[in-house]
Amino acid sequence: MRVFLTVISIAGILITGACSGPKKTLRHQAVIKDPAVLEQRADSLFFAAQRSKMLGDFRTAITQYSDYLRLNKNNPTVYYELARLFMEVQNPGYSLGFARRAAAMDPDNHWFQITLADAFAVNEQFDSAATVFDKLTARYPENEDYLYNKAMFLAKANKPASALAVFSQLEKKTGVVEEVIYQKQRLLLKMSQVDAAAAEIRKLIDNNPQELRYYFLLAEVYDANDRGAEATAIYQEVLRKDPDNARALLGLASYARKNNDKPGYWAFLTRAFANPSYSIDEKVAYVYPYLQMMQLDSTKVEEGLELTSLIVKAHPKDAKAYALRGDMYSQADMLDSAQQNYTQALSLDSSRFSVWYQLMWIYSRKEDPNALLALSKTVTDKFPREFMGYYFKGVASFLLQQYPAAIGALNKALETGNGEKKFMADVQSLLGDAYHATGQHPQSDSSYEKALLLRPDDPLVLNNYSYYLSLRGENLDHAAEMSKRSLELEPESPTYMDTYAWILFRQDKFEDARHWIEKALQFPEAQQNPNVLEHYGDILFNLKDVTKAVEYWQKAKDKGATSVGLVRKIAEKKYIQ
Repeated sequence: MRVFLTVISIAGILITGACSGPKKTLRHQAVIKDPAVLEQRADSLFFAAQRSKMLGDFRTAITQYSDYLRLNKNNPTVYYELARLFMEVQNPGYSLGFARRAAAMDPDNHWFQITLADAFAVNEQFDSAATVFDKLTARYPENEDYLYNKAMFLAKANKPASALAVFSQLEKKTGVVEEVIYQKQRLLLKMSQVDAAAAEIRKLIDNNPQELRYYFLLAEVYDANDRGAEATAIYQEVLRKDPDNARALLGLASYARKNNDKPGYWAFLTRAFANPSYSIDEKVAYVYPYLQMMQLDSTKVEEGLELTSLIVKAHPKDAKAYALRGDMYSQADMLDSAQQNYTQALSLDSSRFSVWYQLMWIYSRKEDPNALLALSKTVTDKFPREFMGYYFKGVASFLLQQYPAAIGALNKALETGNGEKKFMADVQSLLGDAYHATGQHPQSDSSYEKALLLRPDDPLVLNNYSYYLSLRGENLDHAAEMSKRSLELEPESPTYMDTYAWILFRQDKFEDARHWIEKALQFPEAQQNPNVLEHYGDILFNLKDVTKAVEYWQKAKDKGATSVGLVRKIAEKKYIQ
């Protein structure tokens, strides 16, 4: 296939003042006038600049060529080299100035003319660049690249009709060439001439009827212009040549879906997904949106699971197939099936941390701390720099009441330094709980404070921190503020009501405490909670309602309360702190 090259080469960031830098001075030297010596010095600078350019030291090369021009202003090659170098350092204005000078000094040098066109292009003067190639084309009529570049610059100058005429002129020289036809159809579409663009692509198909890419290019043109029926006819043409072509099947599925033909959509789609030659990565990309759609439309669950089953059937040895099906089951809250598929994915490819993470998350959701702890130990051994492995190890250890191990794992998670902010707050919160459980209260308070710096309005942290302060009878005003804030965030939480009531009790605000504990007891879960019942009894006793206090202490005992002194409270009918 013939290939045409554009000559524009545009690099990174604009660097201005590229000529700046130390300059040699002759102020304290004798002025040399010997032509031979000057010529020798100029040659030395020229070759030094060439060497600097080859080494990629463009700034030094610019300085050396500039110094050369102080000795010899009549060498067009140096202006040409400076024009190219200023393009490299992204100083388009300087580049154009030097390119003009080189082209003017030696107008017959086609390289200088090409560089002038380049310089016009980087200054977005596309008309002028096209004019340069027009002159080159007149001088070198057999050079197809010059004609191609002229057309491209006319297109960039927003002259589609002129560019199209030049491409047609080029086509007469080259015959049907993909790049030329592609540019012609692109220009025709820009001019809203869809049928003419389609006719151009038909030339490619007629020239090479076995190249399916051309059929898809034509179908895309029809699709993009709301001519779905014609696109469908092209996809059917493809299927006559390749009955299992996934791209054509997907095109037909898309058309069926747009026309509310669900059976047709599903028939074409499942045929495509059953094809092993259809890339699994493309299948995954197609199915992945189902994970979001499933949350809004329950009917998508069955579709998503069927598609992932087809992927597994077509790619039974690819871990990505099982990982995707695991994601689908996880999203559908089918945790056992999700676990099975993630495990299968890991048996095929154990290198992907994301799958290990999902499996740990499944064990966490299943509230299986033993399995979670065993798995997280494997993960931290295999991926020692991954934050989430230590996080889940800490969670599992905490749930198993292995508090020192939880503290160690959670601090290790913090040491990795690569956790997301939301999880860092969770780590600090859980550390606060674990330190409290081991009686390390200063460390517990510090961890809660750090958690609240990361997430100031986390109601759970506010509640736990304030409750543990109240149990110790420390900093009760701060505890009351935090507890009140947790209720503002979750006003219907009986747990947070109980905490606030207990803090008020510790502040000797018994009537206020009674108000909040009775509010909590309006919720069935609070009525079954032995701690809430015991707290109510404590509050009632301090309000001089001893009979009712003993009644609620007994209820707390019946519900399984095991606090120190409860039996004595009941027996002695008095509050024991």
